[in-house]
Amino acid sequence: MLSSHLTAFGTWLTYPGCLCICLAVLLRARPSLRSADQRGLWLAVATAGVAMVLDLPVVTGTARDLTGTGHAVDLVRNLTGVVSAGAVLCFVFAPVGSRRLRIGLFGATGTVMAVLTVLDLTAPAHPSHSVIATGGPAPSFAYWLTLIATHMVANSVCLVVCCWYGLRTDDRLLATALWLFAAGTAFAGLFWTGRLLRLVLDVEWVWPYLPLLINLHAVLRAAAVLVPTAAALARAVTDARTVWRLWPLWHALVGAVPHVVLTGRRTRLLELLLPPIPRGLLAYRKLIEIRDAMLELDHYVPPGLPLLARDHVRPHGLTPAQADAAVLACVMREARRAKLAGVPRCAMEAESFPLEAAPLLLPRREHPTTLTAEKTHLIDLARAYTSPPARSFAPAPAGHVAPHGARRESPAAREAPRRV
Repeated sequence: MLSSHLTAFGTWLTYPGCLCICLAVLLRARPSLRSADQRGLWLAVATAGVAMVLDLPVVTGTARDLTGTGHAVDLVRNLTGVVSAGAVLCFVFAPVGSRRLRIGLFGATGTVMAVLTVLDLTAPAHPSHSVIATGGPAPSFAYWLTLIATHMVANSVCLVVCCWYGLRTDDRLLATALWLFAAGTAFAGLFWTGRLLRLVLDVEWVWPYLPLLINLHAVLRAAAVLVPTAAALARAVTDARTVWRLWPLWHALVGAVPHVVLTGRRTRLLELLLPPIPRGLLAYRKLIEIRDAMLELDHYVPPGLPLLARDHVRPHGLTPAQADAAVLACVMREARRAKLAGVPRCAMEAESFPLEAAPLLLPRREHPTTLTAEKTHLIDLARAYTSPPARSFAPAPAGHVAPHGARRESPAAREAPRRV
């Protein structure tokens, strides 16, 4: 029962598997052809995709309808498969960098293709290539043995090398691609092992599983090729999410300090769909513009304001990180309001600010000073900027914020008994 389901699934997977490998080849064509390191891998997958397309029932059926035989399609398909095997070996031996080895692989691939062509042309008339043809393998036993041995050697070497480097690399993306390619190679190796068993020992039970094996090979190799594309897409989604979450804070701050924006201001959705700069730099640009706006608005923060903000935030029961973000959000809201109201800049040196206000524009000290830490810090600030503590912060315009150069006593200090 299970075997019939696996056979049916393998047959159904023929067209999706072929579609996956073709899409992977098209999506990765431009970057792969530009990179010498990826060119062999792309060629191996591309030629495997061509061979799979030529093996589709609709293709072989159309060829028979037009020419009365599928012989030419079968020969081209198998020769393309040999090219794929040679490209696989070129890919796995690329780190060696030996020109002599590369020339030897080209020569071996060409020799196998020539041998197969001669064996096909000198064989008795045959309408198609098949291991289970009536009267024995067509075109010949030697033809299929040569073809199967070529693929098995290439797949065995590829599997060993991919596993070897996959276990030793520290690059997670490279390791993922290598393991996916190794898994696809393993399924291809099982496919050709099944054909060898059918050819040599006439084992029949393996035959129904061969479509599943070769189609799983296609899906996994396509996934291996698409690992860089998937990683780039994941980064793009993460950056878009970052820009979306930073937008309210960015929009509020640059509204008060518009000169920090290096490009024209647009709507939130249009900024994401049609960014004015390369998409990979959009989130980084927003971080820089927010930071520049904060540094400019810092000149509109009187010395006593951070202490007022901290006293205002304390009753809300926030964690230390949330409290820091909320205090800074309160300060930035008031600084923005002062800037828009035309209040003169506070001509204060950094040394004259209260001790608690000094680190407000920086991430918490235990965080590493990396772009990721900066992004996390500003996302926390953006969340706090629209939170109830920040929205409800409204210090009295007179008397509560110390004048320039004066320090404001905290409520605790006022309540403490005075020394006589």
